[in-house]
Amino acid sequence: MARYETVIGLEVHAQLKTASKIFCSCSTRFGVEPNENVCPVCSGMPGVLPVLNRKVVEYAAKMGIAIECEINRKSVFARKNYFYPDLPKGYQTSQFDLPICEHGRVEIVTAKGPKTIGVTRIHMEEDAGKNIHSATDNASYVDLNRACVPLIEIVSEPDMRSAEEAVAYLKALRSILVYLDICDGNMEEGSFRCDANVSVRPYGQEAFGTRAELKNLNSFKHVQKAIDYEVARQIDLVEDGEKVVQETRLYDANKGTTHSMRGKEEAHDYRYFPCPDLVPLVLQESWLEQWKGELPELPKAREKRFMEQYGLPATDAEVLTGERDLAEYFEAAVRAFNEPKKIANWMMTDILRELNATGGSVAELKLSPQHLATLVRLVEEGKISAKSGKDILPELLETGVDPEELVKAKGLVQISDTSALAADIDAVLAENPKELADYRAGKTKLMGFFVGQVMRRTKGQGNPAVVNQLLAEKLK
Repeated sequence: MARYETVIGLEVHAQLKTASKIFCSCSTRFGVEPNENVCPVCSGMPGVLPVLNRKVVEYAAKMGIAIECEINRKSVFARKNYFYPDLPKGYQTSQFDLPICEHGRVEIVTAKGPKTIGVTRIHMEEDAGKNIHSATDNASYVDLNRACVPLIEIVSEPDMRSAEEAVAYLKALRSILVYLDICDGNMEEGSFRCDANVSVRPYGQEAFGTRAELKNLNSFKHVQKAIDYEVARQIDLVEDGEKVVQETRLYDANKGTTHSMRGKEEAHDYRYFPCPDLVPLVLQESWLEQWKGELPELPKAREKRFMEQYGLPATDAEVLTGERDLAEYFEAAVRAFNEPKKIANWMMTDILRELNATGGSVAELKLSPQHLATLVRLVEEGKISAKSGKDILPELLETGVDPEELVKAKGLVQISDTSALAADIDAVLAENPKELADYRAGKTKLMGFFVGQVMRRTKGQGNPAVVNQLLAEKLK
């Protein structure tokens, strides 16, 4: 048994899907020219005043409601003071001792079973800009397009005990955000990102060990590898009689290692104080009731319903409800052809394999859920073989054409007419008298030979099930 226990807490930043920034009317659109979405407010010009975006408040409260937080009827914005070139005002407008949401919970499932992860708080804040370092020009530039873009920071309790639990928590959190349609969850573009606080302690010790904060974690795989590396590094230090230093460390994805970035500042070093330009935020009960009523069916509730309504096993239900688009695609296909398990089988294997291979999303699929349902129905009704269905799937995914039209165009319709197949079987038996005699003498393995001959005679269009049934009757 391992001698040390891992303790992990995550700070997740989710960029909210608002059209404009948190304190000004500039666009939040990603991918535009540097400093295109900038105005006097978000560039920190003297004398300007912020105006709070109401949608940001709504989205933050909805996330809090979704994970069973206490929603504070009064919250306060604060200034977090530090100097960095991409922070034009010299402070970040955030929330400190009076955030909008506190004391929530997120349910996760790992190989060890279900577990509840506590959420300490959710607070609203503005993002900083972006530093761009050019080796060619031997200079650094600042892009303020991201400055003042609205974020919520979701701070967990130090409840996770492994990298697996941390990744499961992140995936659950991302799924809820995307279901609520308040964040696109894109880790590569930085709209869903996290810092991990990692420490180790001997089993049985109540006091936490010295923690390191890991940054630059822009994929679930990186989170897993960075935490595993950091845990091993800290255990090695402790066992060598050295001390773990509290610091911020960057993860190097190319080397699979972490390295020191800076000594960790404590919260009081930021000199938080209430923002004098923003009055305390007071939420009305009618707003909270409205927002609560607008929440969609959330992932865990949908997963439970998929098992009860469609009879899906837990694994299928968990995967199919992990993404909102995937769950809605599945339900649309089931409405078109009411065979939930058959639809799920095709989605869990062929469709997801294609998406994983291409890196695409369900929203980008050219094969509509109705056409997937048609394909599954053609196979289940015996009009085409399962092999033919899988053979034409890549073309359907590429073109989005109607499966029935493609089946007809390729001449893949199976022959299930018993009289037509009986005639072909009779011909095959007549053409192979020696094999027929051997079969009747006890060489029953020749059944495969006869099936193959019939399929060849029908150019692969004979329905295998019908062919096998008729052959068995003829060979008695």
